[in-house]
Amino acid sequence: MKTSKLFFIATLSVLAGVASGADPATDAATIRKTLGGVTPDSIEPTPVDGIYEVSVGSHIVYLTADGRYMFQGELIDMLKRESLTEPRRRQMVKKRLAAVSENDMIIYEPDKTRHTITVFTDIDCGYCRKLHNEMQAYMDAGIRVRYMFFPRAGKNSVSWKKAEAVWCAKDRKAAMTAAKNSQTLEMKTCQNPLDEHMQLVNELGARGTPFIVLEDGETQPGYLPAAQMAQLLDRIASR
Repeated sequence: MKTSKLFFIATLSVLAGVASGADPATDAATIRKTLGGVTPDSIEPTPVDGIYEVSVGSHIVYLTADGRYMFQGELIDMLKRESLTEPRRRQMVKKRLAAVSENDMIIYEPDKTRHTITVFTDIDCGYCRKLHNEMQAYMDAGIRVRYMFFPRAGKNSVSWKKAEAVWCAKDRKAAMTAAKNSQTLEMKTCQNPLDEHMQLVNELGARGTPFIVLEDGETQPGYLPAAQMAQLLDRIASR
């Protein structure tokens, strides 16, 4: 049973004391009013009477029908011994990434694609460089790598400017490799997707780099060698 680090168990006695509203539409309206300036992407009933799943980006919380009580964490089906939250979270991540055009990514394509991962990378991150130096091994394993930028030092930092220079280069892949190897870049500026990438980083709750999103929306917070990544992706595909 997979759970997040932030773990919450709502006891049956508490849940039993939560009365549902007149109907889901009415309850959803009440919850939206309670949330004030926060606009949820969805408000869905859960299997627990009177408890609603509220998603904002890839973040999921639970509210009572009257909007008064909220909890954050995993909703778990104890009979099936499985999380109801994690599959929904992965769906939200996949949906959010699907809205990003691949024209706004730097993509490394193997001869034959078996799996695709999305990697949020920082030019100056040591493990990001380690991953990039294994790019040929990823290609040999049939793993398609979609790069997006996550300069952790923030906007207008040195890492941000390097990322912008890579994006603005005539040959982005060659510039990425040069940047990862501390070679001199032509520090160009141009229209780029860095702001959008960083907005997505915040929505996904990414903290470290490389931050990797797998095909099913599961996230891998850190570097894995190509062989281990291929094994992980094969396991996911066989579920």
